[in-house]
Amino acid sequence: MSVPDYMQCAEDHQTVLVVVQPVGIVPEDQFFKIYKRIASVSQVSVRDSQRLLYIRYRHHYLPENNEWGDFQTHRKVVGLISITTCDSAKEWPQTSDRFHGQKEVYSSTLYDSRLLVFGLQGEIAEQQRTDVAFYPDFDDCSDVEKRVEDFVESIFIVLESKRLDRATDKSGDKIPLLCVPFEKKDFVGLDTDSSPVSLLLGVKRHYKKRCQGRMRKHVGDLCLQAGMLQDALVHYHMAVELLRGVNDFLWLGAALEGLCSASVIFHYPGGTAGKKAGRKPSVSQPADAGKRHRPGAQEVLIDPGALTANGISADTSAEIGRTKNCLSQEDIIEKYKEAISYYGKYKNSGVIELEACVKAVRVLAIQKRAREASEFLQNAVYINLGQLSEEEKIQRYSILSELYELIGFHRKSAFFKRVAAMQCVAPTIPEPGWRACYKLLLETLPGYSLSLDPKDFSKGTHRGWAAVQMRLLHELVYASRRMGNPGLSVRHLSFLLQTMLDFLSDQEKKEVTQSLENYTSKCPGGMEVITLPDGLKLPPVPFTKLPIVRSVKLLNLPVSLRPHKVKSLLGDNMTTASPFIYSPIIMHSRGEERCKKIEFQWVQGDVCEVQFMVYNPMPYELRVENMGLMTSGVEFESLPAGLSLPAESGLYPVTLVGVPRTAGNITVIGYHTSVFGVASDCLLELLPSVKTSGCLVEVIPSLPRLQLSTSLPRSAHTPQPMSKEELSSTVSVQLFNGETQKMTITLENIGSEDIETLELTSKIVTTKEKMFGEFLSWELDEALSHLPVKPGKAVTLTVNIQVKVDFSGQEHLLQDLNDDGISVTGLPISSPLRQVLKPRPETKPVSSESGKAEYSHIKTLEAVLNFKYSGGAGKVEGYYRELSLGVHVDVEPSVFFTRVSTLPATSTRHCHLLLDIFNPTEHELTVSAKNNQDLVLHASECQRMAIQVDKFDFESLPQPDQETARFTNPKQLEEERQHAQGCQINSKLGICWSIPSLRRCGEASVEGVLNQLVLEHLQLAPLQWDVLVNGKPCDCDVIADCKVGDSVSLEVKLTNLSKNLVGPLALTVVPYQDYQNGVQIYDLEEAVTFIGSNTFYIDTVKPKESVVCVGALLFLYTGDFYLNIKFQDDSAGRELPLAWFTLPSVHIKALDTPQQAGA
Repeated sequence: MSVPDYMQCAEDHQTVLVVVQPVGIVPEDQFFKIYKRIASVSQVSVRDSQRLLYIRYRHHYLPENNEWGDFQTHRKVVGLISITTCDSAKEWPQTSDRFHGQKEVYSSTLYDSRLLVFGLQGEIAEQQRTDVAFYPDFDDCSDVEKRVEDFVESIFIVLESKRLDRATDKSGDKIPLLCVPFEKKDFVGLDTDSSPVSLLLGVKRHYKKRCQGRMRKHVGDLCLQAGMLQDALVHYHMAVELLRGVNDFLWLGAALEGLCSASVIFHYPGGTAGKKAGRKPSVSQPADAGKRHRPGAQEVLIDPGALTANGISADTSAEIGRTKNCLSQEDIIEKYKEAISYYGKYKNSGVIELEACVKAVRVLAIQKRAREASEFLQNAVYINLGQLSEEEKIQRYSILSELYELIGFHRKSAFFKRVAAMQCVAPTIPEPGWRACYKLLLETLPGYSLSLDPKDFSKGTHRGWAAVQMRLLHELVYASRRMGNPGLSVRHLSFLLQTMLDFLSDQEKKEVTQSLENYTSKCPGGMEVITLPDGLKLPPVPFTKLPIVRSVKLLNLPVSLRPHKVKSLLGDNMTTASPFIYSPIIMHSRGEERCKKIEFQWVQGDVCEVQFMVYNPMPYELRVENMGLMTSGVEFESLPAGLSLPAESGLYPVTLVGVPRTAGNITVIGYHTSVFGVASDCLLELLPSVKTSGCLVEVIPSLPRLQLSTSLPRSAHTPQPMSKEELSSTVSVQLFNGETQKMTITLENIGSEDIETLELTSKIVTTKEKMFGEFLSWELDEALSHLPVKPGKAVTLTVNIQVKVDFSGQEHLLQDLNDDGISVTGLPISSPLRQVLKPRPETKPVSSESGKAEYSHIKTLEAVLNFKYSGGAGKVEGYYRELSLGVHVDVEPSVFFTRVSTLPATSTRHCHLLLDIFNPTEHELTVSAKNNQDLVLHASECQRMAIQVDKFDFESLPQPDQETARFTNPKQLEEERQHAQGCQINSKLGICWSIPSLRRCGEASVEGVLNQLVLEHLQLAPLQWDVLVNGKPCDCDVIADCKVGDSVSLEVKLTNLSKNLVGPLALTVVPYQDYQNGVQIYDLEEAVTFIGSNTFYIDTVKPKESVVCVGALLFLYTGDFYLNIKFQDDSAGRELPLAWFTLPSVHIKALDTPQQAGA
């Protein structure tokens, strides 16, 4: 016997073998249709008996295997069912002959046979025959199963008669010697009856025991087939004892195997073959079969003489001991080992040994003793069966694989399955079976911890041996290519590259990618699911490692394009997510983090960006084509990009862009790439290692876009508190202090929506420098009149840039000027008002390099113009945009006011303001003021300018209300008051400068250099005194003329501009003469006389009211007279400042009468 039956199991020992074969030409599908119906009759309950007969059907059985039927009766073909087609009566004789010829093949062992004829009708078909059944066609054969049952019962009758004949054989020494095929030649010619040698050596006795032992074993087989389990156990035990005594090892092994099989049938009535439907336990088994799992060795055998003809003992007390003949579960394996060791002594019993190993493994699998089962399988691997065909080798390795799988040795199972796959394409096969090879290779994947789903490799650490897995994947690629399926090759090679990238060497990476590019040039890889002919689906393999993505970040729009929500009075920004300020419980997972809504918004129709931090793990440059975003939610137009990553680049930022076409919520769910010709869709939810701060963002309706251009040059300067991203652009200009520059701004609508609203604000971002006046000013009405601005249209507006920083000089400069002899106070009016500054010889001149650096310090002013605009659907939703323009101004000094003081004028309403002006520039500079002569200053020259100014009524300036004054810092209030006074003074002075050589001009402000003392001198007193001589006011060196002897009227008018009552007051008029040499004469009684009293009395004067005192004088002589109007000492006057009582000096020139003058 050379062909083993790998499907055999221990319970097959109790079956009878029936061969079902076609006779003549029978359609294969019809044959197997009938065969399945026949095979469904696998066990039959015998009539008038409590026994079951089990049948094993085969549609192909080698006759040489039938020769081992005496050795193990379940290998003997005892029944034959032939299936044939016969269309006419003429074909019947030939069909009948073929049937008889088929019976001849198994004639030596057949108990009975049947012929099923399909298609024959007529007289022949109507004949009643037990061995032939006629059916009109394959569909009209309803009683096939019934005929098979009758056929099985007839086999049982023969089986039972043979069992009885063998069991009751009392022929003594005439028991025939049962042999296996290879033993027959050893016993030919051996005379065990008369040979003296035989008698001398006791061979006869030895031969007799051999015959008895083999026969006992044979009867045990028949009992087991006949459903008499306990009788079979007894016979097997007796056969073991007999055969062990004569060292008949081959048959002793068979007896032990029979004993094991019977015990297995007893312990495992459901079978060991792993079938879904278990066998029904035999009725002849004892009632306590359910308690069969008791461990323990066998006990004393019952006397075989107690067996009756039908196998049932008349003494029921003997029934109790029958189960004691059954081996325990542990002993079954030991006896299997012993039997297999005996089989191994004979080289011709390899098939028997192999099948015994398989049966033992199936038993051990049920007992979950995998380690011992592997020892049996290891032994089966090395059993030599001679020259096997390639098909037999494939079958052998496949069965070994299945058995290893059965005991849980998955990797070992995969190994033999792979060997079977390689055997399918062995060089000796003329037509290699690549499809079979590929199918078997697929079945090995689970054993090597491989699956065809890349998702299984993205979780946790790598499982399995990577080197073996890569080898297997390479074999799958090669097999699929030889099958003529390049798409399959691409899928497996992509899987190899994606899942085994960490284990590939640099050289292997190059080779795999080159192969992949070769395959994809013919068949590009994609994301479709590949379905194999057997229904297996190969999922797509996205290249999530080419490149590796470390983080994904949704980027906000540029600052100039970001939408802002109009703030509502209802507080829309308040969240209602939780009433608690803080919760220590984190209620979200990583997956929810990905779905977390980002705070900023994208805008419909605008290009949006997502930044990926990627890494190239390949040892060479990686070209990624068609990389774009994958989104869900609103309609999104992805704009794919191609990139080239350097070898092992490290983290590399890649920005992918797209345009949302509708409003709503959008989620970035992944990205798509094309690498090595394989298109991949990589979903972020399958990449748990990717860091992200959220992938859900709101897309608001579309807004207009504004582009800004100016008439001034752009600058690289960025205002310090601002970032470069916050400004659309920055302009820069260099101005002298006090200069004004006009800037024209053009606003163009480059979007698709109308600009419906436009607002402009400014903010100074540098606060180090003290500024005077308005830095930036504009008129927006003209631009607003052009709204709405259509797409592609533009509006312009003009912004005035005026710089006025502190014009005061530095302290050391003031010291230098003082040391050079310019006196600030005490200058007589008649002295020259201009002096040239000359450097002192012992110090460095002001115009030296160091001095210039100190005095010519350039100051910087920076501001931001902010344009707020909106329109379109976004405006309806309450959104707007802001566009910022940075303004950077470098301010060069134009003039310095080094000293400021005042000189009293002859009038109470005027005074002289003295300004020491320094020119720090390198150019000639002209300074002018209202009603004053221009002053020309050379470079680094200082001169003094005297300006006569009217005193100021600071009380008329607007005052803060009581509420503001109460909550404002007093120091701040004082600063604001001084600022208002400075502005009023500066506007009256109108000081301007110009540099003719540069054609530059500007204004100069004295606000920063006015101290409190100067302000007091410039302030108009609250009590205004007016003196009129002959009705004409006397002030500012006005000389009143009168004639000697004429009455001169004198009026003193008091106007109370204060907020309080003033008075009563008394004024005395005292005349005197001044000879301009320091001598003043007050004794003028003979020259001047008063008409009336020389004292004026003023009662209380209410605020905002006036009072007039009238008197008269008479000059008796010609000459220059002065009137000194004094206040009498009185307590009311003392409470008020002395400055309030300064009256103008009165100069009267008395002339002769005209007649006298003419004379």
